[in-house]
Amino acid sequence: MTSPATIEPASGRPARSRRQPARALPTRTAHRPQAGTGPDGLDERTPDRFLDRELSWLTFNERVLALAEDPTLPLLERCRFLAIFASNLDEFFMVRVAGLKRRIATGLAVTGPSGLAPREVLERIGMRAHELQTRHAEVFRDEVSAVLEDYGIRILHWNQLIDEEQDRLHTFFREQVFPVLTPLAVDPAHPFPYISGLSLNLAVILRNPVTEKEHFARVKVPPLLPRFVAVDPEPTSPMQRTPRDRFVPLEEVIAVHLDQLFPGMQVLHHHAFRVTRNEDLEVEEDDAENLLQALEKELLRRRFGPPVRLEIAADMDEKVRKMLVRELGIREAEVFELPEPLDLRGLNVIADIDRPELHYARFVPKTHRHLAEVESAKPSDVFAAISVRDILLHHPYDSFSTSVQAFLEQAAADPRVLAIKQTLYRTSGDSPIIDALIDAAEAGKQVLALVEIKARFDEQANITWARKLEQAGVHVVYGIVGLKTHAKLSLVVRQEPDGLRRYCHVGTGNYNPKTARLYEDLGVLTCHPQVTEDVARLFNQLSGYAPRTAYRRLLVAPRSLRSGIVDRIDREIAHHEAGRPASIRMKMNSIVDEVIIDALYRASQAGVAVDMVVRGICAIRPGVPGLSENIRVRSILGRFLEHSRIIWFANGGEPVVYIGSADMMHRNLDRRVEAMIRLGDPDHVAELGDLLSLATDPATASWHLEQDGTWTRHAADDNGVPLRDLQAHLIANRPRRRGTRRR
Repeated sequence: MTSPATIEPASGRPARSRRQPARALPTRTAHRPQAGTGPDGLDERTPDRFLDRELSWLTFNERVLALAEDPTLPLLERCRFLAIFASNLDEFFMVRVAGLKRRIATGLAVTGPSGLAPREVLERIGMRAHELQTRHAEVFRDEVSAVLEDYGIRILHWNQLIDEEQDRLHTFFREQVFPVLTPLAVDPAHPFPYISGLSLNLAVILRNPVTEKEHFARVKVPPLLPRFVAVDPEPTSPMQRTPRDRFVPLEEVIAVHLDQLFPGMQVLHHHAFRVTRNEDLEVEEDDAENLLQALEKELLRRRFGPPVRLEIAADMDEKVRKMLVRELGIREAEVFELPEPLDLRGLNVIADIDRPELHYARFVPKTHRHLAEVESAKPSDVFAAISVRDILLHHPYDSFSTSVQAFLEQAAADPRVLAIKQTLYRTSGDSPIIDALIDAAEAGKQVLALVEIKARFDEQANITWARKLEQAGVHVVYGIVGLKTHAKLSLVVRQEPDGLRRYCHVGTGNYNPKTARLYEDLGVLTCHPQVTEDVARLFNQLSGYAPRTAYRRLLVAPRSLRSGIVDRIDREIAHHEAGRPASIRMKMNSIVDEVIIDALYRASQAGVAVDMVVRGICAIRPGVPGLSENIRVRSILGRFLEHSRIIWFANGGEPVVYIGSADMMHRNLDRRVEAMIRLGDPDHVAELGDLLSLATDPATASWHLEQDGTWTRHAADDNGVPLRDLQAHLIANRPRRRGTRRR
């Protein structure tokens, strides 16, 4: 419940309720290049100085597709990459393409830093997306599915089933599918139905045998049922090991039974189709009486966004195609003709099959050695371990559950802990982090949770968790107006014999135990007074009023992160000019910010070596004579999603390293609260230096970015010998780590 308004003595105005975000803090003027010349004289009119952001994203998803095409990868992992490609492309159309179309329609679109006009970008996206999506469907149909059959895993058509199997699926349809289907006819009394985004549908053409008139109807494939239906029966006992490796697409099961949906009508033909809609959210926080209520209304509106893509079966009747295009108000260029089955996100069902020989070798994260000094079944005392030394965590190689999760669970149970403060951006549905915060609040501890309810596509889940936390007595706040809180922070205040001591965690990834097993991330557990003071100040800024907060070990967006990085880059140039060791290495998800890129170009022009490891979008154009010949860009994709952000500076021979939540993008640097911590332990600095050296080593498999924006895969040497797989190497060598100094 919202607390009643009170009167502020100084102004006489009602104080904001606990649900309201704090007012936006004054920020430094964003470092934007001026027209004509960029910072320090870089000519902005240099053609092709930046690669286009949207087209760069498509090349990233092409690298995901290349993994699905790789015959050396485990078969079911190739299926997983096909599903990831499909899911990625859906989000790209829902957000990026939809946003670009909206800006063009409203006249707000402007030529981007790449020099491409908005309509040209949209046209290139359309052509490239058609190529990639067709290739994606063909990879599954012509390559992966054939190999699946070699291992007895088959996606069958109805007419390939024997009578007994068809009977079993007749029963499945009658009991599980028919009750949830809603056939929708189109005629003068029934207007063309609304087609929800990402739903798979059947367009059905019917004939009335009495009037001989043809009719159109739409049947939605239920999204909560399995995309691919297992043909084989479920085991009748735990001891039975009958494999369930044969499947039929759900839409085929429905299609066979269309006569039951339209009794008395003749089913002439049917075709699968799918619509993608604009599903990005817009909430004007300044005008929102209550942010949760405003966001819930916007979530309802999301379902009715305009369409941006229509996927149809390649054999669709031309009349049906024209009707869909007309009724949906979509352009021909936005129609994607594809071989069935559509919506290959459903291949996750196949990828989950329990066939260990077709997956990556089993991997179990290990407890960090400083949290498990001796073998014991008893959990280690996390606070005792942190009080001895800072602990640098590298997930998923270091267990999240025995480190970060244990830190919060022990804090909740420890009677000496007085307060816990936590940011939550994305978390799992059954999160032990949420449970720990609730336990702490119910034990009488002061608990603050800063919940970012605007985390894209997790909004509804985050609203649910926010309300659950409030009901348990947790103080829930939503950050600062106009800014998403993306920083990954946790702070614990503990009463100890010598007084209060603060402990904290600063990380690069979300507090989500499930994704922590799949995402590569870094974090540091520390009780260093400078760091914990910085984190406490940042929490105060987020939950209250503290516009002039200064930090010693943190760079915080939107005030100081961009300028702090640029200052460090300029300092590296000065070191180089003075003959001292100078180089820059960065590991990011994405880099598109022109100011940061221009600073790196200046460093390259001055002779500073710059090595970038970028998983996703990259607007840097490396290797251009006179501009970026000293910049190299690599990309690593694999079993785990490379998610950590690291910025490393040689700093004249005394390296400096930052880790944190921010990518080098406008949204991160200008419209989010982000935090990057400067590591204080020289051994940690050296460890991350070693990690970056491995990632950029020519003997490590990676993609290399060329100056024309294409990526070249380097997976084997000149003799065909596979190059080092970075992630497999880290799995095999994780126990052999540097010792770190006791504080």
